[in-house]
Amino acid sequence: MPLRKILEKLKKKKEETSEEEIEIREEAFKEEIKPKIRVEKLTSYADVPRIQEFLRNGEIVFLNIKDLKNSNLNDLKKAVDKLKNTISALDGDIVGIDDSYLLLTPSYARIQRG
Repeated sequence: MPLRKILEKLKKKKEETSEEEIEIREEAFKEEIKPKIRVEKLTSYADVPRIQEFLRNGEIVFLNIKDLKNSNLNDLKKAVDKLKNTISALDGDIVGIDDSYLLLTPSYARIQRG
């Protein structure tokens, strides 16, 4: 009998502690996190570090590559390779849009292809 009473008391204590109320303020649900989306131009290979920094800061980049494509195709290939490596390291995503644009995203955003 004493063992049964001890077990009942432990059970009651467990039930009392599991029924604690947690108050959540309404403001917590109103706060929105708005991601930044940058529209940038890649005019030379020298622009790559600036674009990498935007990605490291968690910004989505919509990148116009038309100027570099028309002026220096080798620099464009090097720049895209470098950006791909950065995206890979950040666990982000990259996709080409038409022949003139790239969409680059950090890890929190994925691009749906279709």
